[in-house]
Amino acid sequence: MSTTDTDVLVIGAGPTGLLLAGDLATAGIDVTLVERRPQGLGNMTRAFGVHARTLEQLDARGLADELLATGTTLTTARLFGRLDLDMTRLPTRFNHLLVTPQYEVERLLERRAVAAGVTFRYGTELRGLRQDADGATAELTDADGTPLTLRARYLVGTDGVRSSVRTALGLPFPGRSVIRSIVLADVRLAEEPADSFSVSGSGDTFAFLAPFGDGWYRVMGWTRTRQVADSEPVDLDEVREIARLALGTDYGMHDARWISRFHSDERQAPAYRVGRAFLAGDAAHVHSPAGGQGMNTGLQDAANLSWKLIAVLRGEAPDPEALLDSYQSERHPVGAMVLRSSGTIVRLAMAHTPLTRAARSLAARFLNAVPRASARAMSMISGLGISYAPAPGTGRPSGRRAPDVPLREGRLYELLRRGEFVLIAPEGADPALPTTAPVTPKHLVRATWPDPSKEAVVLVRPDGYVHWARQ
Repeated sequence: MSTTDTDVLVIGAGPTGLLLAGDLATAGIDVTLVERRPQGLGNMTRAFGVHARTLEQLDARGLADELLATGTTLTTARLFGRLDLDMTRLPTRFNHLLVTPQYEVERLLERRAVAAGVTFRYGTELRGLRQDADGATAELTDADGTPLTLRARYLVGTDGVRSSVRTALGLPFPGRSVIRSIVLADVRLAEEPADSFSVSGSGDTFAFLAPFGDGWYRVMGWTRTRQVADSEPVDLDEVREIARLALGTDYGMHDARWISRFHSDERQAPAYRVGRAFLAGDAAHVHSPAGGQGMNTGLQDAANLSWKLIAVLRGEAPDPEALLDSYQSERHPVGAMVLRSSGTIVRLAMAHTPLTRAARSLAARFLNAVPRASARAMSMISGLGISYAPAPGTGRPSGRRAPDVPLREGRLYELLRRGEFVLIAPEGADPALPTTAPVTPKHLVRATWPDPSKEAVVLVRPDGYVHWARQ
């Protein structure tokens, strides 16, 4: 039995694990990424939408523009035939939803991780996990069945809803199935829809339709009259029928390249950190696909955790345990919020009693009539409105998203591509860093306001949130 040491062991090479591993390796951290699937094995998944805040995070890694070229952008969405959501009002250069397959996101993140020096171990499964005061030891089975022990200072489980890491940690995954027998298909259409993105339902049936931008469309549907196990076969005729009932037409669907049936759970682990082990993405939380927030939430988990691990491993955190604990305190409430919001959307879509249909109609009229309420809803779904509690010893705007402001050295999110804290100050100023900041001058990017009259000093975290500010 061989033993290999690494700084951070990441279990699961989906989008969350790839972004996390790439961040760590780019910062010079030794990372091993374990994936049970063989290398190159396709992984057709349900995710297809990339929200604004995720695009900002990808922009901070130099990947957003390339990803935009793989799909199509939607600026408006119509829900339930009466609720119009206008994304052009979002305060970001990415004021839209990008529709692109998850494998395009994975392709870019994997390329970045490989270039940064991440060690990949495909066809390898976790069999056991133990921890001590100095690290975590993973018992694995290699691709050829050989037992392998990997020793790491920290371990992160990004291995999905059936997480072996979560199981090994003995963490429960409380919750329940919220909807069964959802069908998914990627199809071509004979007729182009009038609306680029449609979600509608008839009470016993609902469906949505969105374009990938290359002639393919993603359709998802559900009907109360056919509740069967995930293992039951599904064909294009079933998808067409659901679309006709919910949307009024099937648009001449043909040539499906992928069809699947699945169920959707609402579950969340009570702890995202146990000692030197962490959970992120679907290993930590899972919810309905309504709102398209699953992959996006996982990527935000990774962006939040990566810089904290980097600061601790570099020895730059004044209080390492408190900084690592802040991953739980910041991201667990976000996961709970996403469960609530996605659950509300799917329950409105499934409304079938007169009372629940009336509630859906009332909610749609309210959001259409009150722009501030609609903007708030879009802000939270897009991720732009998510904020954290202020860092210890600070006040607002600490914890809030930093907008992509222009600076003399370039846009803020271009400067964040270095993976470090960014200190913005007036020209000629040399402000001292707050003692609570988990960064040293060696790993600090300095920038200046283009307006010489601006006197504020702002310290921005590597994940694009304000750590500290002085007006």
